[in-house]
Amino acid sequence: MAEIKYKRVLLKLSGEVMGGENGFGINVSEAEGIAGRIKGIHEMGVEVAVVIGAGNLWRGKQGLARGMDRATADYMGMLATMMNALALMDALERMNVYTRVMSAIEMRAIAEPYIRRRAIRHLEKGRVVIFGAGTGNPFFSTDTAAALRATEIDADVVIKATKVDGVYDSDPKKNPAAVKFDELTYIDVLNRRLEVMDSTAITHCMENKIPILVLNLWDQSALLGALQGEKVGTLVHPGETIP
Repeated sequence: MAEIKYKRVLLKLSGEVMGGENGFGINVSEAEGIAGRIKGIHEMGVEVAVVIGAGNLWRGKQGLARGMDRATADYMGMLATMMNALALMDALERMNVYTRVMSAIEMRAIAEPYIRRRAIRHLEKGRVVIFGAGTGNPFFSTDTAAALRATEIDADVVIKATKVDGVYDSDPKKNPAAVKFDELTYIDVLNRRLEVMDSTAITHCMENKIPILVLNLWDQSALLGALQGEKVGTLVHPGETIP
């Protein structure tokens, strides 16, 4: 087997990946499909941490449009991420992958409180760790939570899992002439306003020199190839050197 390029990864999933074709609710078969991909790289010896969104269960923008308090809407989203985290944990453990859910908001009956050193220890012991409830603070997205947790656990890369094979200059579903980028710098992403992750997350990764790899999780070979150092998806990096 080829040498593994990234030993510890932070996998960022959108909530919609749990929702099946319509993107809403929790589809157990979708959770199992994601769990199977995680199990595949875990069995290669890769230490895997996960941050998952909540767009399949709660869209805060809808509440805000009706005058809902922003902090309340964000806290509701954090709780929704915990539902997704528990569903993914269950799917993984049914595949005999030891998993821990850690929450940024204390809820000891269902998850461990997030403690950085404990999270690292879980990873070292070969457990998949799912970080729920975002950063625990309103006004921050799960993209930002992923960038923050990646820094805290000293991840080698943030893998942004999507349903397209990288970052394009426009939506490839709407524009057949859209151009795919193999590489981008953080500044390129910010200047072009590309929807890789939100600007706070990109800036955090830039300041801490954490590469971001955007790939199609549903391509059976993409994740495996990326971990083995193949050129897959779009790599966002500092610019002066390729990590």
